[in-house]
Amino acid sequence: MTDESKEKKESSAEKETCGEEAGKDALAEAEAKAEKYLDMARRIQADFDNYRKRTERDNAEFRKFACSSIITDLLTVVDDLDRALGYAGEENEFVVGIRGVRSNFMKILESNGLKEIPSEGDFNPDFHEALCMVEGEEDGKIAEVFQKGYTLNGRVLRFSKVKVTKKTS
Repeated sequence: MTDESKEKKESSAEKETCGEEAGKDALAEAEAKAEKYLDMARRIQADFDNYRKRTERDNAEFRKFACSSIITDLLTVVDDLDRALGYAGEENEFVVGIRGVRSNFMKILESNGLKEIPSEGDFNPDFHEALCMVEGEEDGKIAEVFQKGYTLNGRVLRFSKVKVTKKTS
């Protein structure tokens, strides 16, 4: 063999080795890129899932309290019925009918998540609004209720307006 043909063989062997290394480098680079894109796709999918869950939660919360303004307005009707029943003297058919109307009205409101705030016992600033104070045997007891309070699905819709006792010195 001549020197020239030996050089060509060595040169082609070097080229094959370089070609294999270049192919391996290109393959490794392509695999790294594919992994990067797969990771990015997973992150985008996770972000979208989180967005979807947050949107569903927000919509459920909105539906829960969407009727709060109309229920607040209807509570004035309940207050008027309570005042009318408070002035009712004898228990006649008309008074019984009004009590029935109020009872049915409250059942409808309660089925939509409305609950009356208890107004006996201790004053709780999370549920009661103190309008005035009177002297009493103990501190922080509710002496009188001026207006009933209500919660809607666990959130205060209207605070109870009350008179609170203060211990005499």
